[in-house]
Amino acid sequence: MESGWYIFGEETENFEDEFSDYIGSKYGIGVNSGSDALFLAVKALGIGEGDEVITVSQTFISTADAIVRNGAKPLIVDIDQDSFTMDVSQIEDKITDDTKAIIPVHLYGHPVDMDPIMELAGKHNLQVIEDACQAHGAEYKGKKVGKIGDIGCFSFYPIKNLGAYGDGGIVVTDDEEYEDYIRKAREYGQSKKYYSDFVGMNSRLDELQAAILRVKLKYLDEWNERKRKTARKYDELLDDLPLIRPDEKDYAKHVYHQYVIQHEDRDGLASYLEENGIKTLIHYPIPVHQQEAYIGMWDDLDLPITDKVCDEILSLPIHPFISDEEIRKICGAIKSFV
Repeated sequence: MESGWYIFGEETENFEDEFSDYIGSKYGIGVNSGSDALFLAVKALGIGEGDEVITVSQTFISTADAIVRNGAKPLIVDIDQDSFTMDVSQIEDKITDDTKAIIPVHLYGHPVDMDPIMELAGKHNLQVIEDACQAHGAEYKGKKVGKIGDIGCFSFYPIKNLGAYGDGGIVVTDDEEYEDYIRKAREYGQSKKYYSDFVGMNSRLDELQAAILRVKLKYLDEWNERKRKTARKYDELLDDLPLIRPDEKDYAKHVYHQYVIQHEDRDGLASYLEENGIKTLIHYPIPVHQQEAYIGMWDDLDLPITDKVCDEILSLPIHPFISDEEIRKICGAIKSFV
C-alpha cells in the first residue's frame, strides 16, 4: 500500500515466480480467481464450439463452467468412492473425435491417478488441464500436482490451504505458447498497454493479494503437514466406527483441504453435531449433472458413485491450528451419534 502500486507490480511478478518454482513449472500467470484460471486454460487450448472435455460431476461448479463458457461440452465420468477423484478406467470409453481435453480434479486435496490419464492423452492426442484448486502442495508420486498436465489451475479463495484475503488464482504451465496467450488474455488481449491483439478479459491478481500470498507461501508446507497430522488423528479416533473415512492412495500425498467422511445418515449426523456446537459443511451436496443450470445437457447419464457419495459426504472441521482437544470433542460427538 505504501508503494501506491496496486495492479501488476513487483509483488505479483515475484509471487508468480515463487509459486511456479514451488510447483516446479516454468511459468505462473496470476489471475482473478481459480474459476478464471480454468476458463483461460480451456481457452488457451483453443477449445470451443462443438468440442468436448472429459471431467467429473463431483466438483465445484467452476470446473464445468469453464468448459461450457468456452462453448464446449463436458463429458462426465464417475468417481472413485475412496478418493472422490476421477475413475480413470471410464475415460477411454468417453473419448470421441470431438474430444479435445481431460480435466481431472484433485478434489479435497487428494491427487487423481495421473499416469493413466497422461497415457490416454498421449494415445488420443488430448490435452490435460489439472484442476488443482483444492490441492496446493499435494503430490502424485513425489511430483506436485499442477505440474503433471499441460496446464495447472489453482484458486486462492481464503479457505484454501493457500488462501488470499479475497479472490485470486494462478495458472502454471511449461508451455511458452500457452503462457503467452493467458498472460495477454487476462488483460484485454494486450501485447502492450492499449494494444489488444485479440478479445481478452480483465482477470488480474492484484498486488495486495500477491503480497499476502508471498508471505503465506512460506508456511504452506508446514500448514499442510499440520493438516495431515490432524487427518491422522481423526483416522485414529474414528477407527472402527460405522462410517467411511477418507482414503490416501499409495501414489498420493493428500493435503486435506477438506477431511470428508461418509455416513448413510449424513443429515442426521450433521444436525446432531451442530446441536453440540460443531459446525460441518457438505462439499458438495448437488453434483454438476443435477444442477438446474445443467439439466438436459446429458442423456442417460449414469453416475452411481457420484450420486451415492453426494448423499453421504460430510466435511469435518480441519485447519492448521485445530487442537487435539477440539478433535477429540468432534470425534466423541460422532461416536455418540453413530
